[in-house]
Amino acid sequence: MFVTRTNHRTYFLPALLALVALAWLALVVWGQSPYGRFLDHSQFAEIDLGLNGGSAGLIALFVTGWTVMTIAMMLPTSLPLFTLFRRLIQRRADSAVLTALLIGGYLVIWTLFGLAAHLGDAGLHSAVDRWHWLDDNSRFIAGATVLVAGVYQFTPLKYMCLDKCRSPMSFITEHWHGSGERWESFKLGVHHGLFCVGCCWSLMLLMFAVGVGNIGWMLALGAVMAVEKNMPWGRRISAPLGVALIMGGIAVLALAGPEACAHTGGPC
Repeated sequence: MFVTRTNHRTYFLPALLALVALAWLALVVWGQSPYGRFLDHSQFAEIDLGLNGGSAGLIALFVTGWTVMTIAMMLPTSLPLFTLFRRLIQRRADSAVLTALLIGGYLVIWTLFGLAAHLGDAGLHSAVDRWHWLDDNSRFIAGATVLVAGVYQFTPLKYMCLDKCRSPMSFITEHWHGSGERWESFKLGVHHGLFCVGCCWSLMLLMFAVGVGNIGWMLALGAVMAVEKNMPWGRRISAPLGVALIMGGIAVLALAGPEACAHTGGPC
């Protein structure tokens, strides 16, 4: 009798790519469904953030949508680390569990970031509703978001986090010691998620300026982050991208002034 031994490494990358593709498909279907509003951050601002079951359920839906977005946009940017880790532990019987814990820790950090970003956005919308000047000049918020993203491209923190993300082997050897493997796998994912957020948070916040759930912008931003983190020449785009974002932010701010004047009827 012949026993066929499954090579799990053969199926890992296709399975992970299938998960990413499924996330993109889910976003497209979700966006076209009657529940598509739960991908739109402007709807989040209308939720009563008091402690009640209905609000908690709605918040959970928004965070679920953000998590699906994270799987679609951010998992591909970290494929080198995931595949390298899988290759290093492939002979272990619990390699699938350890890899799942790694990815789970990574997604936990991005989910928490998404929750914080949505709560901050809801607070900002509440301020806009209460402060008429901010309501009349709300385009300044989008311009400032783009401008901040551009400036952050030139900060030491950005480059430090980017270097960590671009060195998966060094990152694994620094955080993986082979003791308490399951907890270490989860912590490795958490640590990588923190540096990934440190590298990409400002670009992800651009989704709030262009529209959370916008598939076209998600594809564009996801591609930019994947190139910046993984391609040999990816770091070279950081500065030009920062310049483009700064110019775009200034342009939005400049256009916001005349529009606000026309809206309020006041002098420019």
